[in-house]
Amino acid sequence: MAQHEQISGKLLVVEDDPDISRLLKINLTHMGFEVSVATDGAEGLKQALTGEPTLIILDVMLPKMDGLDVCQAIREQQLQTPILMLTARERESDKILGLDLGADDYLTKPFSMGELTARVRALLRRAAPAAQSIDGIPAIQHLGGGAIELDLAKRQAKLHGSELQLTFKEFELLYYLAKNAGRAFTRESLLSSVWDYEYEGYQHTVTSHINRLRSKIEQDPAQPRFILTVRGAGYRFATDEELLDAAPSA
Repeated sequence: MAQHEQISGKLLVVEDDPDISRLLKINLTHMGFEVSVATDGAEGLKQALTGEPTLIILDVMLPKMDGLDVCQAIREQQLQTPILMLTARERESDKILGLDLGADDYLTKPFSMGELTARVRALLRRAAPAAQSIDGIPAIQHLGGGAIELDLAKRQAKLHGSELQLTFKEFELLYYLAKNAGRAFTRESLLSSVWDYEYEGYQHTVTSHINRLRSKIEQDPAQPRFILTVRGAGYRFATDEELLDAAPSA
């Protein structure tokens, strides 16, 4: 059996259940991570903003400040740190809201440590910087007719030379659409490809992320040039030819 590659980093666990937080810290430390624990939302937010964690494991039901508010506050500070949310709630609306607010993945209690560590590894692997290329693809990508520059190693994006403040998932969604310019994707296929999991009924999450992306890259989000709506299908990124045709004359 192939062994997992070693992935290190600083993990922040925000969990008020002492048994769960202790279990997570023991197992994740054994895997080689540096683990910090916060037992309420306010302290978790403070550590998230000042401790520079590599990944945050965030419970929803927390004292002082719930996990959804913590997630929203983190994203409002333009931090792209991957967030894995934990909850005992069964309501689909809570999961959808967490993803809409910028969480990268969701795990419902009770969960196995094997499943949690697999999710952690997957999120860190995708967020890990690369030197010059990623799977043979140049780390610097110029897309959208050259208007958009994506640094896959640093997870940074620029529009006409100006840096964009994108969350982890916004960056991945933009890259996925732009590298497949001209191809239409349903919301379901985007959930599967960008979020990695089959979130049944979570199509609204895609719409929320599309709307936020448009607010950041479109001059007029109501009349988008880059991310186009395909009626009855979903969304597609405009081709270079379409962008050139739509460019204003000098």
